[in-house]
Amino acid sequence: MELKDLKLQALGLANSGLGRILTIVDFGNVNYWYKKDRIGPDAAPLFPNQYLIVDLERLFNFIKDFSYQARFYYGWHSRLSRSQHIVIKAEKLGFIKNTKRIQYVKHYLSADEIVDGHKQILNNETGRYIEIPKCNFDVEITLDSIRLMDEYDTLCLFSGDSDFARLAHYIKKKGKKFVVVASGQIYHELKTTSDVYINAQQVKSYIVSVKETSPLAGRSLNIGSASGGQGGVTLRT
Repeated sequence: MELKDLKLQALGLANSGLGRILTIVDFGNVNYWYKKDRIGPDAAPLFPNQYLIVDLERLFNFIKDFSYQARFYYGWHSRLSRSQHIVIKAEKLGFIKNTKRIQYVKHYLSADEIVDGHKQILNNETGRYIEIPKCNFDVEITLDSIRLMDEYDTLCLFSGDSDFARLAHYIKKKGKKFVVVASGQIYHELKTTSDVYINAQQVKSYIVSVKETSPLAGRSLNIGSASGGQGGVTLRT
């Protein structure tokens, strides 16, 4: 048995009962799986100036070992022109690209509200606010999963987003199987509905690369993590 087959067998993806597998990657979710991870793909601790990124080429090569098609959903950042290289690279690698522009929503701050991280606080006649990037693909992913249902036997979703729980139930009722690959923060119902659940740590060695920060530029060199996770910010009161 080849190494590839052993790898897929260990993950539960070598089961012939899964048939034709369509894989959907919600990259806005996947991109942040290993953001705080301090253990490298070789199980050794990272140095202080190192961090992990999801490597698009490694991700695609891993997916193509068990899927007939890989679809990629990710928004582009109008204020960071270099960020578009992510979706361009994904398409060149062989992903079916699905993208749209990230929108910004104003969130006005209360007097006792503190912004975590490095969000810029802005002001206008209404008050102090921050801009939160929003760009989810729940609708697009759900529609494509239903539209393409006749082409696959199993849907493999790279995302732990709770919004996909109803989609999972729907395709199961239609006689399809469901595989979910997600970080430890997976929504419980999404996990219990799946035929195969794969924790992100189980595939880390196959899909990540180690990067090093520049003493001056820091992590901002990685465009993948500069998009703000396609939406969301932590606030404290």
